Amino acid sequence: MTRTIALLLLLVLVSLPVRAEAHDAYDDSQSHPLRIVAYVLHPVGYALEWLAMRPIHFVVSEPKLEPVFGHVPHESPFDGTEVYEGEAP
Repeated sequence: MTRTIALLLLLVLVSLPVRAEAHDAYDDSQSHPLRIVAYVLHPVGYALEWLAMRPIHFVVSEPKLEPVFGHVPHESPFDGTEVYEGEAP
């Protein structure tokens, strides 16, 4: 009996209408086949950047290892910081 009541309650909850809303407005550019492919590839690229490329950059940009790997310091184009020139030998 309890199982039947639980099943009926589950069916009622599942059959209730739910309002669906999007986070932003939809337009036809989001259905372009290349956009669909990008939706699949973007998480792969994001994971590759954070799991492989950033750790590699962390290692090769160490001041003592820069000459070994040929890493050249660079400044951010978005703030007023200067280029890191490294320590004097």
